[in-house]
Amino acid sequence: MDFNHLLKRLEKMDAACLCDANKQLRVMDPAIRPVLKGFKMIGMAHTVHCRGDFLSIMRALKDAKRGEVLVIDAEGEKIAVAGELFTIEAKRKGLAGLIIDGGYRDSMHASEITLPVFSRYTTPMAGTVNQIFETQIPVRCGGVLVRPGEIIFGDDDGLLVISEDEIMDILEAAEDIQKMEEKVMLAMERGQSLFDCLNFDEHYKRIQKQEQSQLRFITD
Repeated sequence: MDFNHLLKRLEKMDAACLCDANKQLRVMDPAIRPVLKGFKMIGMAHTVHCRGDFLSIMRALKDAKRGEVLVIDAEGEKIAVAGELFTIEAKRKGLAGLIIDGGYRDSMHASEITLPVFSRYTTPMAGTVNQIFETQIPVRCGGVLVRPGEIIFGDDDGLLVISEDEIMDILEAAEDIQKMEEKVMLAMERGQSLFDCLNFDEHYKRIQKQEQSQLRFITD
């Protein structure tokens, strides 16, 4: 599938529905949080590994293409390896966002830049710029494996890493889940109970009897 077409479909979705469609998806450590909430991040991973030094991040930032997400495995170090200037450059280049398994600084300016940035820490102390690490290699970021070119999906709930095969397997199911939840929300806004929209009683009784069952929505 053309990535631009896929992007348009994913823009209408949220991380929770994707996870509901496949509970085996790679979810990054929830300690990696958005610096500024309210933004969705979707793009292809451009990876870099470093430790206490951001020279290779500059290399990756220079090389990254429009629509990519800079995925930085900084080994969880409590030191900043990116900040305001990198974020401005990333936005200028049309990148989809930054993920830092490590520190970010200049966070007070994030609302002015409005580019999705996720980091494990915010801290004022920056690393050095005199070591070269590898870019565009498989890395472990947020406790999960990320390969160059894999899809990164992030919102206020967290970050997902999804291969092309995985997204094609779950996309329609995730869209159906999202549409159903929207129907339930409308029904509840009209005053209907959540439990009127679920097979809760039937499911609960079956589970009590140790029978196979699945909790599901029943709204039309």
